Amino acid sequence: MSAPLHVLHTFANNATVPYLSWFAERASREGNVRYTFLNMVPERPAMIDEMTARGFACEWVRYDDRHRKRGMVRALPWLYQRIRAHRPRIVHCNLFDDTVPGLIAARMAGVGVRVITRQDTGFHWMHAPKWLFVDRWNARMATDIITVSHEARRHLIEQERLPADKITCVHNGIPPGPHTAQDPRAMSELRERFRIDGHAPVIGTVARFIEWKGYRHIIDAARILVQRHPRARFLFCGSGPQEAEVRRWINEAGLQGHVVLTGRIERTLMPSFYGLLDAYLHAAVLEPFGLVFPEAMMNGVPVVSTATGAALDAITDGVNGMLAAERSGAALAAAMDRLLAADHRAIGLAGKATALRMYTFDTMWNGTMEVYRKALERA
Repeated sequence: MSAPLHVLHTFANNATVPYLSWFAERASREGNVRYTFLNMVPERPAMIDEMTARGFACEWVRYDDRHRKRGMVRALPWLYQRIRAHRPRIVHCNLFDDTVPGLIAARMAGVGVRVITRQDTGFHWMHAPKWLFVDRWNARMATDIITVSHEARRHLIEQERLPADKITCVHNGIPPGPHTAQDPRAMSELRERFRIDGHAPVIGTVARFIEWKGYRHIIDAARILVQRHPRARFLFCGSGPQEAEVRRWINEAGLQGHVVLTGRIERTLMPSFYGLLDAYLHAAVLEPFGLVFPEAMMNGVPVVSTATGAALDAITDGVNGMLAAERSGAALAAAMDRLLAADHRAIGLAGKATALRMYTFDTMWNGTMEVYRKALERA
């Protein structure tokens, strides 16, 4: 029996990472992959106990992204030392802060297969162009790049001029079971909590309050929609640095009686939250992949989205969702009106079938393993 493939993941700024947990669970069950996890976070991460219980090494180094440059420099020798000690066949980096020192350390340690998942494709292009040269440096240091949507892959090739033969699209995925387990009692409690009895339609958005997520356009769309649907209720589930601005926009639009900022909702309650919705509204731009819209689709909620990222890969306009003609409040409202005038329940069921075909964790696992297999054949 051959030894399991040893993959070392680096990760930054997150104490728990759901999809790494899913990878570890699958590897524990199948026995064909052995993982090591190196995490750059301010405090001891919770995932150490979880991964140790599964029989995988998990270590951390103190890192504060408020002092990014200094923190990366300090993390580099630790990463090199740990990679040298663990001797993995593959090093897989996941976010920008761990990718920069992680790839350097892996190359210095002689690891022949170095993989990046570009979860943040487009962010520096739009919001921090001074970091683009580092993205290009990372691309040179990596042997393989995974993107999570075809739009992201095209962007890397056409705009960032990265070599196409290095880049593979592997959609993110989620385990359907726990993400579709709606509880009627929890739904009733959430309905009372957000005071939505008798309101129709109920339209939800789950996203951080940051510029990338397009809340300015969502609020513009809501202002238009309530003129046609006076009892519409909008649930914004998120937090983030733009929250005060979002509240101001809501007040300026006169939407205080129509928009609820839900605050944090427990992970286990999210399927029940989706069960409250008549529609889901997604307004990001050049977003590689948002897990929330496939969650909504898996729960049978019809999605109205800007034509971006993995939403663009999944949605056929008018069949299993709606795509807005542009990123604006007027276009989002028009697409939502088209959805509400159609058989939106049938569209939601078609979207559910699509998500269960394209965005399950099995698809993510198989795609990632195929990237590893081809990379090892070349190495």
